[in-house]
Amino acid sequence: MGNLENNILEFFPRRIASLIKDKLGDAEEIRIRQARNIFIKNSMGNYEIEYLVNCNDILEIMQKICEYSIYSYQNQISHGFITVKGGHRVGLTGSCVIENGKVINIKYINSLNFRIARQVFGAGDNVLDEVIDGNKILNSIIVSPPGYGKTTILKDIIRNLSSGIKRINFDAVDVGVVDERGELSAMYKGVPQNDLGIKVDIIENTSKEIGIKMLVRSMSPKVIVVDEIGTKEDIKAINYAFCSGVKGIFSCHGESYNDLIRNPIIKDILDLNIINKVIILSEERGKIKDVVNLNQQCSIM
Repeated sequence: MGNLENNILEFFPRRIASLIKDKLGDAEEIRIRQARNIFIKNSMGNYEIEYLVNCNDILEIMQKICEYSIYSYQNQISHGFITVKGGHRVGLTGSCVIENGKVINIKYINSLNFRIARQVFGAGDNVLDEVIDGNKILNSIIVSPPGYGKTTILKDIIRNLSSGIKRINFDAVDVGVVDERGELSAMYKGVPQNDLGIKVDIIENTSKEIGIKMLVRSMSPKVIVVDEIGTKEDIKAINYAFCSGVKGIFSCHGESYNDLIRNPIIKDILDLNIINKVIILSEERGKIKDVVNLNQQCSIM
């Protein structure tokens, strides 16, 4: 049994672990829902395991992923997910406890979604060739619908930029990463579970707006990488970084360049003429469907 299977199975009751252990080879998600069968998702679709999950199963899983101290994980729980050893992220749903307009806890948890952390080295090679021009980094937005591999590609881009790329004689640069939801670094107790290279500084568990400004002010990055931008505050912070001489590579949801233009928030950053390229991903992971070249005058690093 490999490390992945061992890392995942340790969070499940024995009766569930025995049912799923042979199905984890290429698993992407494991969905546990109270009074429902278990579903395992891979690249081919969903595989149903006939076992009705009960409340005791979910409680036991929660105790294990929280290291038998659920209270100490309350902050992560209030954000709707917990990052566990190995970088896997467990999403959860239930009854939200609201205080002053914010979720402070989730109780009566009834669904868990284990998102399996996999790092694919080389996944970002095609996109890297678009965002790097000689020794220059181009301000870029990577676009696709959910599930096309944006986050996997960003992880590989970060690793390459912060470690250097011998095949194109690109020297390593300081990369700042705002990892609001922990999907890029898969931080576990302060240690990234994903390899993001040797010259990377990561700030997690904060908004993109705050994280970008903190990195610019304190870490002097050459480039900032952020996954899934989409608010007015994000755009203001990105403009602040660009005005400070920092480059940026970002991702957002969409299926075409026209989708971005129809999105009033993303259109704002395009109208600033500070984005050099928009890269539209293909449904075939790691492949590019289209590249839109925009204003090139701000590509000097």
